[in-house]
Amino acid sequence: MKAFLFDLNGTMIHDMDYHTSAWQHVFNNELGGNFSWEEVKPQMYGKNQEVLVRMFGPDRFTTQEMDELSLRKEQRYQDEFRPHLQLLPGLLDFLVQAHQRGIALAIGSAAIPFNIDFVLDGLDIRRYFSAIVSADDVKLSKPHPETFLKAAEKLGVAPTDCLVFEDVPKGAEAAQNAGMNTVILTTTHTPAEFAHLPNVLHFAPDFTDSFMQNLL
Repeated sequence: MKAFLFDLNGTMIHDMDYHTSAWQHVFNNELGGNFSWEEVKPQMYGKNQEVLVRMFGPDRFTTQEMDELSLRKEQRYQDEFRPHLQLLPGLLDFLVQAHQRGIALAIGSAAIPFNIDFVLDGLDIRRYFSAIVSADDVKLSKPHPETFLKAAEKLGVAPTDCLVFEDVPKGAEAAQNAGMNTVILTTTHTPAEFAHLPNVLHFAPDFTDSFMQNLL
């Protein structure tokens, strides 16, 4: 492979429970909802505005209100997750080796730049990535392939020469729609949830898995 494309949340850092918790607080404590953890967790994909529409319908909020709710949610998430901010085991070494070997690296995430910066600058790893595609850079969220296709385009690499690292079925589906294979980090979902996706090459709990080293 000439390029590795990384989802962020749940793939590079193990933080999805913190996103779920922050959204559940906003839904129930600020918006008068009564959503259980089991109802909120499956909605943890796509842009924040899309999450709000899925939970409350298309007519509940103005664009400005959704932007404000999104920012409050992310501030709560960062406050709660900051003491635990770290890369998945083995990932830093993986990034260093890939970078040294000339493999292009990019991030393709539905996160807003506020959260991507929180991770890249908080962990001082921005130097390894030649391209970043955030929620603000695309019109259509995963499982649409726009995120990963735009990342490949920014790197100047053909989609078929890219390998995607993901943690959720919608992300793996986006990779498939982009013509890319994917490796799944099992931080958030079980392998059985990806059974319908033929582009999944491997499942791993983190980047210490021997399969990861073989990719280099």
